[in-house]
Amino acid sequence: MKIDWNRKYTTIAVYAVLVVIASLICYNVLHNFIAYKAAFQQLIAILLPVIYGFSIAFVLNPVVRFFEKKALPKISRGKLSPKWNKGIAVLLTYLAAFLVIAVFLSVVIPQVTTSLAGIVSNLSEYLVRVTAWINHLFEMLPQEKLFQETLKKISESAQAILEAFYGWLSASLPLVINATKNLTTGLTNSILGLIISIYFLFGKERFFAQIKKALYALLPEDFVRRMVDVTHTSSRIFSGFISGKLLDSLIIGILCFLGMSLLGMPMAMLVSVIIGVTNIIPYFGPIIGAVPSALIVFLIDPIKALWFVIFVICLQQFDGNILGPRILGDSIGMPAFWVIFSILLFGGYFGVLGMFVGVPTFAVIYSIFKLWTERRLERKNLPTDTKSYASKEHSLL
Repeated sequence: MKIDWNRKYTTIAVYAVLVVIASLICYNVLHNFIAYKAAFQQLIAILLPVIYGFSIAFVLNPVVRFFEKKALPKISRGKLSPKWNKGIAVLLTYLAAFLVIAVFLSVVIPQVTTSLAGIVSNLSEYLVRVTAWINHLFEMLPQEKLFQETLKKISESAQAILEAFYGWLSASLPLVINATKNLTTGLTNSILGLIISIYFLFGKERFFAQIKKALYALLPEDFVRRMVDVTHTSSRIFSGFISGKLLDSLIIGILCFLGMSLLGMPMAMLVSVIIGVTNIIPYFGPIIGAVPSALIVFLIDPIKALWFVIFVICLQQFDGNILGPRILGDSIGMPAFWVIFSILLFGGYFGVLGMFVGVPTFAVIYSIFKLWTERRLERKNLPTDTKSYASKEHSLL
């Protein structure tokens, strides 16, 4: 018996069956949520090398493209075959990455570890010195009762902040040690991920072509085209933001180290690492990094802490107005309000990693929604320009 799929009741019946099946699946997942969660976590643990490999390849891909499309063709004057051109590009990219990692491990990590250990071991002495400096400063100020009481409260608050900061530093050292242990434990996954990333960079064109081939075979052609467009947009936003922000933060960290060294400030390497790492978070990153860094400098030399704050403000102004726009450009493509919104939203759910990844993720959602909205407006013969809806006729306020 041949089913007539065009009949009204047949279509309704099919949709009803699909709804029932979807409802049963949802009920099963919710009822056995813990079991599904455990299975998902196990799957993620098994696929960690693949996730690492894809992440490494994604970060290094812009460097590979630079060597493959720009640097090597100019040097070889187009005499290299495409296969050799790509092979040399991948090789140079990994050599550059290994060089950066080697410098970081041999120079930065030992100094940061020594600085942290030194701060924790000498923190009692630093607190006594800072307290004496604050008391001496109070003696030089006017002696009116109200003024002195206010200063006393400020001093007590400052003392409480310093003690809390001491507790944070004491607690952070075991976390650093634990992170080192976890890093050692995950060394196998990292090595496997590195090998997978090399294979992925060599065969990315064929890999994506196979995925597109399967999608065109299984799904409607127009739907696949839209998926490909969304994928290209997502890749452009993520690649532009992540690679640009990492480069920007690296430059800021180096400039911070050079500036602090020239000004003779203490803990230059440790503070520069904090400033560079936190700088990858848009808007809030400079503040998150500047506060603990200023406290570290203040513990060792209160006078230089003031100069450090001025130096960091100048450095962040340079980054926000000159360096950042030149490196990042308009890779995010959404207003500042939504950038802050995405940082707060994803940061609240996923912590520091969410604050970093949340910006390009929300930028992708924003661009997809914008494209969908404009297509809907075009079908209704309405203007797609936002300025057209700023008139009094369309005003909501």
